Amino acid sequence: MAAAKTPMRLLSCNIQAGSSTRAYREYITRSWSHVLPNGKRANLDSLAELFSPYDLVGLQESDPGSMRSGFDNQSDYLAERGRFPFVSHQSNRRISRIAGSGNALLSRLEPSELLDYALPGRVAGRGVLWSRFGRGKHAWVLAVTHLSLGPKSREVQLDFLAELLQDQPRAVLMGDFNCDPSAPEMQRLYRKTSLTPPATCVPTFPSWAPDRALDHIFTAGFRVEDYRAVPAAGSDHLAIAVTLSEPA
Repeated sequence: MAAAKTPMRLLSCNIQAGSSTRAYREYITRSWSHVLPNGKRANLDSLAELFSPYDLVGLQESDPGSMRSGFDNQSDYLAERGRFPFVSHQSNRRISRIAGSGNALLSRLEPSELLDYALPGRVAGRGVLWSRFGRGKHAWVLAVTHLSLGPKSREVQLDFLAELLQDQPRAVLMGDFNCDPSAPEMQRLYRKTSLTPPATCVPTFPSWAPDRALDHIFTAGFRVEDYRAVPAAGSDHLAIAVTLSEPA
């Protein structure tokens, strides 16, 4: 299975550090959730239940352990609750002991290689978590990332990702890209790698009335089936789910 010989179910999910947001006004009325752990454990339990059918789950905005998460590493907690034997967390941003954020990979397949990189940008705190599965001609690469809000920063970050993935004929890139897959800066990724955008542009933000496609799974060397958005507990982003099979 690690060599992708059978269909695999993948999910990319911005978990908003376990917070709940169901309307724009709650960014203000529930601002306490950015510093306090109240209610997050129930959301994480719901996420773990959502993750259980998937083979690999990429996380964004997972707190590595701070006051707002009750000093729990949320990636480790979700891996344990979802019974994922392999977990890797990349901590990208920390605000003292109050809050932290990062990418993570939860996997039922054992990676043969794991690397993490800081992404360039005007403001530090973005990264990509890179993993390889299998060996030889059946090997494939999975990268989990979360790009910046500004298009100029995304341009240099996408150049970095393109260089990282340009020689990979079998690859998956997932995460929160903070832009539409047809955005001008995304074209540099398609030109320089074998990755292709999803056939359908699926809105994921805000989760209560999605009208912006910010979260994506890009693939190369696989047949894509059942690409869709799914609710992710109380997160302000919908998650993206996909089934990948060998090409016909």
